[in-house]
Amino acid sequence: MTDLTKLTLAAALDGLSAKAFSSRELTEAFIKEIEASNDTLNAYVVKTPEKALAMADAADAKIAAGEARALEGAPLGVKDLYCTKDVRTTACSNILGEFTPTYESTVTQQLWDRGAVMLGKLNMDEFAMGSSNETSRFGPPANPWRREGSNQNLTPGGSSGGSAAAVAADLCLGATASDTGGSIRQPASFTGTVGIKPTYGRASRYGMVAFASSLDQAGPIAKTVEDSAILLEAMCGHDAKDSTSLPEPVPAWRESVKQGVKGMKIGIPKEYRVDNMPDEIEALWTQGVKWLEEQGAEIVDVSLPHTKYALPAYYIVAPAEASSNLARYDGMRYGTRVQGDNLVNTYEGTRSEGFGAEVQRRLMIGTYVLSSGYYDAYYLRAQKVRTKILNDFIEAYEKCDALLTPTCPSAAFAYGEKADPVQMYLNDIFTVTANLAGLPGISVPAALDSQGLPLGLQVIGKALDEASCFRVAGAIEEAAGFVAKPQKWW
Repeated sequence: MTDLTKLTLAAALDGLSAKAFSSRELTEAFIKEIEASNDTLNAYVVKTPEKALAMADAADAKIAAGEARALEGAPLGVKDLYCTKDVRTTACSNILGEFTPTYESTVTQQLWDRGAVMLGKLNMDEFAMGSSNETSRFGPPANPWRREGSNQNLTPGGSSGGSAAAVAADLCLGATASDTGGSIRQPASFTGTVGIKPTYGRASRYGMVAFASSLDQAGPIAKTVEDSAILLEAMCGHDAKDSTSLPEPVPAWRESVKQGVKGMKIGIPKEYRVDNMPDEIEALWTQGVKWLEEQGAEIVDVSLPHTKYALPAYYIVAPAEASSNLARYDGMRYGTRVQGDNLVNTYEGTRSEGFGAEVQRRLMIGTYVLSSGYYDAYYLRAQKVRTKILNDFIEAYEKCDALLTPTCPSAAFAYGEKADPVQMYLNDIFTVTANLAGLPGISVPAALDSQGLPLGLQVIGKALDEASCFRVAGAIEEAAGFVAKPQKWW
């Protein structure tokens, strides 16, 4: 029964429904795999085997009674950004200490309400700030993929690196993740998995540790496009506890995956052809266009002229919102406290010891751009640029139904290869625009590069049109026939 962990979510749900195996058997297989692998991969920062087995037994009882729900008995991993009742939640930061919430985030509650099983909490960049998962207080996770002929550890991407590594290494059927500037799509691209960020407001942010409130959005990382649709349907929905949650019904996205692209218009934004883009990524993008044309889509050239300003605007807006959101971590109410001889020293000591270097860097940038005399020059101007970027998309969508772009400017890189923060920030060049405009985006694995590492293609859809993203992603997945798996070394 050891191959149970290799099943897709859809296949596992079918097997559970047909009583080919029980949720307990499936969950035990994952627990065994996590025990054997996690010391090397470092994907899980909290393991919850007893809780998982109790949830699995409850799911088996539901299945036996003929009362199975949408995700009944399916073992999942949860990014450490989501509050989980009675299970430590730290956003992988020292400043939250051993914080154990007394409540559940809306997204995870919806998963448990549909019968899913929790295997544990997954590694991430501290407060979701990073593109490589090396800012975590628990150390970086390892990408299950390696370059051919090399035993060098690669990043699984960030900030949802633990989620991507766990799915790629078959340590869960799927995982929750979050995306502020590409933190679902970039790790998916680096690990040969599928990741979707829905329209801003589709999934509730209640119970998610905040980074940048106008950009953060929940979504899944999964093994296939169909699996990502199953999970996204469960995660989304209106929530009165989140003022930015949209009162929109959740469509049956799973049905969209196999609908094909015949008759659709797919836009190719010329501004995404950046300088020094690797030939392999350019070639894959061209191949993606060809695949969609062969399946009956019409390809149209579009322009998003303000794309070049997206990254600078993002790295003003996101740190500004972070400096506001993270002001609450002062050592007074919960988490770590470094006692000083007066209140100011306590605040200063707590924050300098509690926050890592990258978080401190972004908080300082954010505080600076919001400060008197600089607010208009930086923050207000960045918000105006954001509006221009959204308008670019609105104009482009008058000519097409969805956009096709590369997900990332490179394959996974080794830890330490991008020591310069600006070089690291450039990793988000193709993904941040969707966050700034609040649009849905999905990354699909489509090829291996010359070193045997996965590369992804990204589909960006209109607001609230995840269905088109799933249609195009499903078509790419079918045409690419990507079935490569990392060679097990861990």
